[in-house]
Parts: sequence; C-alpha cells; structure tokens
Amino acid sequence: MTEEFKLRIFTEPQQGATYDDLLRVARTAEAAGYDAFFRSDHYLRMGDSSGLPGPTDAWLTLAGLARETSRLRLGTLMSAATFRLPGPLAVSVAQADQMSGGRIEFGLGSGWYEEEHTAYGIPFPPLKERFQRYSEQLEIITGLWATPEGETFDYSGTHYRISDSPALPKPVQRPRPPVLIGGGGKKRTPELAARFADEFNLPFVDQETAAAQFERVGRACAEIGRDPAEVVRSAALVLCVGKDEAQVARRAEAIGRDVTELRANGLAGTPAEVVDRIGQWRRNTGVTRLYLQVLDLSDLDHLELVASEVASRLD
Repeated sequence: MTEEFKLRIFTEPQQGATYDDLLRVARTAEAAGYDAFFRSDHYLRMGDSSGLPGPTDAWLTLAGLARETSRLRLGTLMSAATFRLPGPLAVSVAQADQMSGGRIEFGLGSGWYEEEHTAYGIPFPPLKERFQRYSEQLEIITGLWATPEGETFDYSGTHYRISDSPALPKPVQRPRPPVLIGGGGKKRTPELAARFADEFNLPFVDQETAAAQFERVGRACAEIGRDPAEVVRSAALVLCVGKDEAQVARRAEAIGRDVTELRANGLAGTPAEVVDRIGQWRRNTGVTRLYLQVLDLSDLDHLELVASEVASRLD
C-alpha cells in the first residue's frame, strides 16, 4: 500500500460481535499492513442478523483497541450526534486519542436509524433538528479542542450552550484528530464538510454518485476560500474476495449476499478483478482511501488474502 492510497478495514459489530471478536480483526489488520480499523456506531442490528450477543459501544471499543494496537488508525463511520452530548463526547474522543498516542479519527453524522433510538431510549428529533444539533456539535467539539490551554470556551446555539469551559482534555493530535463527514445531501452536507471535514466519506454508492457529491464538496470549499484538495475523498464498499470463484461464492453465502449483486455494488471477485475495480474508483472519483466493509468477522483469512493479493498490487 502506498502512502497516497490506503485500504482500511470497516466493521459493523451491531450485527453480532464481541469486543474480543473486534480485537482479533484489528490485530489481524495491523499485522497484515492495513492503514486503519474503523467501526460503525450503532446499538441495534439491521436486517436478518441476530445481533447476538448484543451491541458494543464504539468509543469504549476504540479506547480498548488504542491500548492493544500500536500502529492502526482508529475511528468511527459515523458516530451519531443524537447519541451523546457534545462536551462529554469531546472528552471521550480526546482521551481515546491520548490512549492511542494520537491515532484517533473522528467520524460524526446526524443520526438516522430511528429504531435503535426507540430501542435504547434515545431521543430522535425530526430531521431538521437533528441536522441543527449535528452542526452545533461539530462547532462545539472542534472549538473545545482548538481552545488554547489556559483559555476558556463559550458557545451559544439553538440547542446547546457552553459557558466558561476549560476545554480539557486536549487530544494528542493538534489542533484536533481528523474529522470525517459523509452523506448524500446536496447542499447542507457539502457546506458542513467545507467548514469542518478533513475527510469526506461516501458509503455504498456508485462511482457516478460519489464523483458528483465530491464535486459538490469541492465547490462548497471554493465558495469559502478553502482549497478543495485539503479534503480527503473516501468511500466504503462491502468486501468479498476469493482466490477462485468457489471461494468468492462461499464468502458471499456466509454474509447472505448474491455474488452478482456484490460484483455490481461492492468490491467482489478474484484479486485481479478487485484490483481493477479499485483502479476504476480511483480514476473516476479521486478517492485516496477505501473502507472495506468486512461482514464475516470470523474469516480472518479474508483480510490476509486481500492484503497479500490486492493491496500488494496497488501502486
């Protein structure tokens, strides 16, 4: 893997995984040479999965992994702004960054999955209010981290007010850990990304959709005088790679997906096919990072195959 282009592992533990399962995946990813380990931030399974033995908290997980890995970047795609208050969240992420020696990346979204809010007693405001809270949280969290030591931070918004905060603790990375924003909104999301994002991520879309949204983000950056090249472009795609057709089919069956659909919408097939597919994504969208959604967390050979037979062929 080159410094310019990176492959990252992305997990969905709400579908059914313990911390130990995630630790095995993270250690395998680190040993295999992947750049990062990311996880979703959800409390309820989706689809037909049992979700057993139940959810794990994203930031507790990353804090644990911070002490049990040494090189991997660690982050969320994406934490929901509905889940946590901005001040305590800033503390948690800064502490995890300290625990990792400065390897945390902070993905934040507005929150969208109503059923998990109902299941765990989390308020779920209408979309307009969720987006307002999301925007204010970005202002508060980045503002707290950027406040010089010895000074205080104040904020007065529609939904949050902060007065005379010492704005501590500070993350290791200064002025802050990288901030990831994503989503398909055509106006407000690009505007928010232009103001706050170090990276813009699009999950599970086609190349044409991704390219169009990246261009919107670029225009929003230009409108406020920011160089669009400062925002890293990335995408998340489901992974299903096999050394031959039989292995591809077995891995697709293990995650309950159709091989033809995976080939059309994800990174699926033999290593040579997937190398070609990644090349298309890079040429057509300008992405420099791909998040590989790994759904069968017991199949560690899958990660090792992709590292040895796909990543090694990327220039």
